[in-house]
Amino acid sequence: MERNTELRFSPDLLHEGVIRVISARMDYLPAETETVKILSEPEKAYISRYALGRDYHKLIRKRLSQLGKQIEQAVGDHGYRAFVDSAPVMERPLAQQAGLGWTGKHSLIINRQAGSFFFLGELFTNLPLPVDQPYTKNHCGRCTSCMDLCPTGAIIEPYKVDARKCISYLTIENSGPIPEELRSKIGNRVFGCDDCQLVCPWNRFAKHTQESDFKPRHSLDNTELADLFMWTEEEFLNRTAGSPIRRAGFECWLRNLAVALGNAPSTEKVMAALNSRVEHPSELVQEHVHWALKQHQC
Repeated sequence: MERNTELRFSPDLLHEGVIRVISARMDYLPAETETVKILSEPEKAYISRYALGRDYHKLIRKRLSQLGKQIEQAVGDHGYRAFVDSAPVMERPLAQQAGLGWTGKHSLIINRQAGSFFFLGELFTNLPLPVDQPYTKNHCGRCTSCMDLCPTGAIIEPYKVDARKCISYLTIENSGPIPEELRSKIGNRVFGCDDCQLVCPWNRFAKHTQESDFKPRHSLDNTELADLFMWTEEEFLNRTAGSPIRRAGFECWLRNLAVALGNAPSTEKVMAALNSRVEHPSELVQEHVHWALKQHQC
C-alpha cells in the first residue's frame, strides 16, 4: 500500500481529465456452494468463494467498458477508463463515497441489502455527472464477530488488518514460506479466506450471483485436498485457466495444500499424498511437506 501513493490520491494520473468516478458492485456468491460445511471437513479444500469460477477482473472490466461505450453513444465522446483491481485505485473509499455501503470492521464494504460478498469496479469518466451522497452511517455497532473469529487474529483492531497474519495474503500474495506459528491456524483454507464475511450478521442479506461465469469449475467447491495435491503442473495450468487461482502459481498452490494436509486427519490417502512430494524439486514445497508430515507424527 505504500507503493504508488501519488497515484492513489491523484486519479487524474491514472486517467487524464477525470472528474467523476462511477463505482459499481457485482455479487459473486454462488447459490449451490457450501461454506461452513466445507470448512468443517478438514480433508476437503476450502477455496474462497470469489475464486471458484472465472476470473472477475476481465469479466467486470469488460462490463464497465461496455457501460462506458453505452454512455458514449448517448452523450458523445466523454473519455473513460475502467478499473477492477488493475491499478492503485482506492476502491473501497470510493464505493463508500458513492453510497454503496460502509466500511466494516474487517475493512470490507458492507451493504445493508446485500452484505459484502460482492466485487467492486470503477469507471473513471470526464463527464460532470451529478454526485451521489456518501454513505455516512456505520451499522456494525458493537459487533466484533469478524475480529473475534478471524482464525489468525489478523484484524488487530477495528478497520485495521495485519496482512502478515491474513490467510488471504499468506495463501495468495505471499510467495515465500508461511510462518510456522500460523500454519495450524490456516486449517483447510488453501486459497483465500472468507471467515470474516461468513460470521458477519449482515451477510444474511447476501444475494446469490446471477452470473454463470462465477459458478464453480472443476468441482473446486467440494474436492479433497489429497486429490488437488496430486495435480501435475500441467493439470494445474489447465484447470485454473481463466481462474483467479492461477495468480498463486503452482509452487505456492502445493505449499498451501501441504499446510492443509498437515492439518487434515492422518488417513492413508493424506499420508500417501504428502509422501509423494517429499523430494519435490522446490525447497518451498519440501519445507511445508516436511512440516505437514511432522504434524502427523505427533
